[in-house]
Amino acid sequence: MKYHIALIEDDPNIQNIITAFLKKEGYDITVLDSAEKGIELWNTTPPDMWIVDIMLPGMDGYEFCRKIRNESDVPIIIVSAKDEEIDKILGLELGGDDYLTKPFSPRELIARIKRIFKRYRPEGNLQPSRDQVVVDQLLIDKNNRRVFWYGEEQDVTTKEYDMLLLFAENVNRAFSREELLVNVWGEDYFGSDRAVDDLVKRIRKKFKEMPLETVWGFGYRLRHKED
Repeated sequence: MKYHIALIEDDPNIQNIITAFLKKEGYDITVLDSAEKGIELWNTTPPDMWIVDIMLPGMDGYEFCRKIRNESDVPIIIVSAKDEEIDKILGLELGGDDYLTKPFSPRELIARIKRIFKRYRPEGNLQPSRDQVVVDQLLIDKNNRRVFWYGEEQDVTTKEYDMLLLFAENVNRAFSREELLVNVWGEDYFGSDRAVDDLVKRIRKKFKEMPLETVWGFGYRLRHKED
């Protein structure tokens, strides 16, 4: 699986150094120089991880983290020249998974990226698993958290995986938006149920022709094609 990482950093030198190391490790990298461009990317092609500088023109990194965390638990690594403890605490409280103080070693950044991906999406044994869920052309390997559509592995985020698994294990059952929020985001989530609609939209975009139906005025369900 090839992970897509988005870097939001307005210093060209740091952009070039981090990009070179990430590409060497085999990651896809998108480089942006503002948080506003990051929001645009999130709405079109959400990455598997964000690396975000705090001091940015316009919207700062803290506000960006707050906006992303209201909709997703995608991993976020914060990088900043601010090394005060209060800054680190604020960054982590706003949803950052890690905090690196500039200057830092690119190798240290790579090590932390690998550790976070291992925690969020453990690879384990990549051989086919018996613990699978199959609905028509959708196959989910639960042991390795891998998703296949028409035999091809799909790159999915943590929330996309969780929602697909919930639907696949309860095929034909209609879930309300409130139920989806609780099951996918957790009972302590306080954001808008628009997050459900946005996630379904992204899944439909990735999985063309998947019968993920809208139950008007209620929520969504994954229908078995033969039904």
